[in-house]
Amino acid sequence: MALTNLLVKSSLTTVIRNNNALLISARLGHTIRGKRPGVAKSLEQRLQEENVKDPELTARVNIGFPHLKSSRSEQLKQRLAHLKAQRSSEEVEKLARANKLLIDLDEVDREYRATTGQYDMRVIADHYGIFDDLFGLAYFVPRVALNIQYPLDGGNLSCVYNGNVIKPAEAANAPEVSFDGTIDPITGKKSTKDSFWTLVATNPDAHFTDSSSEYVHWFISNIPNGDVKKGEVLVEYLPPFPPKGVGYQRMVFVLYKQNGKLDFSQYKLAQNETNNLEKRTFKTLDFYRDQQDHITPAGLAFFQSDWDSSITNFYHNVLNIKEPVFEYDFPKPYIADQKFFPLKQAFNLYLDRYRDPKEINQEFLERKLATTHPFEGPEEPLRFPNAHPIRGVPSWLKTEIRKRRLGIGRINDYN
Repeated sequence: MALTNLLVKSSLTTVIRNNNALLISARLGHTIRGKRPGVAKSLEQRLQEENVKDPELTARVNIGFPHLKSSRSEQLKQRLAHLKAQRSSEEVEKLARANKLLIDLDEVDREYRATTGQYDMRVIADHYGIFDDLFGLAYFVPRVALNIQYPLDGGNLSCVYNGNVIKPAEAANAPEVSFDGTIDPITGKKSTKDSFWTLVATNPDAHFTDSSSEYVHWFISNIPNGDVKKGEVLVEYLPPFPPKGVGYQRMVFVLYKQNGKLDFSQYKLAQNETNNLEKRTFKTLDFYRDQQDHITPAGLAFFQSDWDSSITNFYHNVLNIKEPVFEYDFPKPYIADQKFFPLKQAFNLYLDRYRDPKEINQEFLERKLATTHPFEGPEEPLRFPNAHPIRGVPSWLKTEIRKRRLGIGRINDYN
């Protein structure tokens, strides 16, 4: 067949034969194999085809409160009314023109929490895998904002934000928790009816024997109208205790709204069982399945914590166990098979790659001791190392001698 067209572009040649593209040439000296880009499937596409998931079985379920939005016209009316009130204020205009208008950050924070803050919290929790580890395929949008603060020395506070880092020494004592328990999570308005709440703090990363379980750090039930101090403490507060070498662990606070006053005595720990970690084994998913007809998750907050020096005393004096220390077991470096003629590689360095490191260390030590007098010490270094010629030796050895004279290279690791 005769060629109908020949296209050459930047060392890529394509031969068109009977209106069918046939790739027969090379790019930069390498033959192009396989299907062309756009036709060949990516790794993500191939993995999706191999690991097909049933959408009905993997669909996520919202177990939280629904949100009743006001109509678009009502939102516009409220916005216009706010703008008119601001524009009609002569005092605000004078301060703005003089660059003296101050904005109340607390009011901004309240407005953010009431509008998009809790939606952002749900996205952040998804990013950190909170819902996957606690509720499986279920999730919820927090409708009630949790304000959690750890008291520190000097009257300072360490606040819990969206996954910020708080050291175990800062979280040694129970935090101060507050939320507006008089707000209806559905309508977002004040309610005159009495309400009861449950606050549970768990750590999904801390369990030593069962990775699918958690340790419950705090359990308060039947909190009346948001007053945490009047709630029934079933499990006393236990600070986070991440071992050395495991990195960050998540401390998650989940707030549930009860349909009424409930009996959670089955989860209560006795005073002598407070420091028993096995008794604190907990599963949020099982807890919610048992109580899903009576409670609904409404609030969420979490922070991260990693090891500090206070953990050692906590393990020894509080938990009365030996402190675990974890280390990462690094795999041995991959070394390719030896080549008969290794090109563009230093001869001695290539051979040392396949030698026993102990033998190399011994060689460097013997070489150093050979040039060190037992009473006078090592030989004096050359005043001008590069001024002394090196003749009659191969290039790899010449480079090695020059490095040895200058005190650079691997010799510094052994000095």
